[in-house]
Amino acid sequence: MKENGRTEREALFDVLAAGIVCHLGVIVDGHPMVVPTVYGFDREHLYVHGSVASRSLTAGTLACATITVVDGLVLARSVFEHGVNYRCAMIYGVPRPVVDDQEKLAGLRLLTEHVTPGQWEYARQPSRKELAATTLLALPLAEASVKIRTGPPDDGDGPDAALEVWAGELPLATGWQHPVPDPVLPPSVPLPAHIAARAGTRLG
Repeated sequence: MKENGRTEREALFDVLAAGIVCHLGVIVDGHPMVVPTVYGFDREHLYVHGSVASRSLTAGTLACATITVVDGLVLARSVFEHGVNYRCAMIYGVPRPVVDDQEKLAGLRLLTEHVTPGQWEYARQPSRKELAATTLLALPLAEASVKIRTGPPDDGDGPDAALEVWAGELPLATGWQHPVPDPVLPPSVPLPAHIAARAGTRLG
């Protein structure tokens, strides 16, 4: 809906910061393919990665990446007026393959830190062999569509308002749970502070 559109640049970055997974839409051998993948971003690009053998990570052709955050259900007096409160960004552009090792490391760091802040410096970083086996694409953020819906149902001032039907919002809150260690992890390895700090916090 047109009224849900946002033109402020910061609205795009707010959606990108709140999401974890994007759906990357590409054309492969003449057929559409939509692939879910984690991402990272800076002020200019969205970064997605995968195996060099991945057919979906094609550069040089138009692609669309979509990030959606669901904030709740909108339950109206009529089924027709039901909806969802959400934040969504659609990014259009031609992905560029990142081939320089330093730029690739920087992009992978953005991706890692977006998903788990503090993890890049804590865990072992990619080897040259691992970098060679990884495709990283940079999708420009120059063209994007952002839509956000908030608030109650829209039928509170119409004929259906007289119905004896409950109407309102059913908020959705997704949160990080307590970390579960790898079964083979030695008991002497402590839980790092940057992971412990996320337990109980809300996603998005």
